[in-house]
Amino acid sequence: MIISTKKIVFGALVGALYAALTLSIPFMSFLPNQLRVSEALTILPYFSSYSIFGIFIGCVVANILSPYGALDMVIGSLASLIAAVLTYYIGKSSIKYKKLIAPMPAVIVNAVMIGFLITYSTNTPFLANTISVGLGELISCYLLGLPLLLFIDKNDKLKKYLR
Repeated sequence: MIISTKKIVFGALVGALYAALTLSIPFMSFLPNQLRVSEALTILPYFSSYSIFGIFIGCVVANILSPYGALDMVIGSLASLIAAVLTYYIGKSSIKYKKLIAPMPAVIVNAVMIGFLITYSTNTPFLANTISVGLGELISCYLLGLPLLLFIDKNDKLKKYLR
């Protein structure tokens, strides 16, 4: 399989943007009550597979500075990778309301996996951490990510670029 330069550059751009957004507001990005603005970008795999790698690498880079250490680099980045792949398959599906469903993998996967990570690292209640992370993800993915998805979906030039 040949990967074009455009796809590599776009993936790198997504990764750099994800890392920059996360690291620019660390007090919101790494706490148990986290709200990662960068998670709005997790809708991009809905349109293109090559943004999956960008989100994963961006998360790895951002999590280098996580207070949860190497564990966050592994678990947090794996959570983003799983959510991105699921979002990609939702975008390729023919299910009804797929635009509304597309942000959901990032919400659910991160709530559970990051909730576990915080519980393990801080010995605090899993349910409280899961709900807290899930609420932050809901805000990022639905209040920021869904409007981004709808904007891209209405713009034929952007959609063509992302294919």
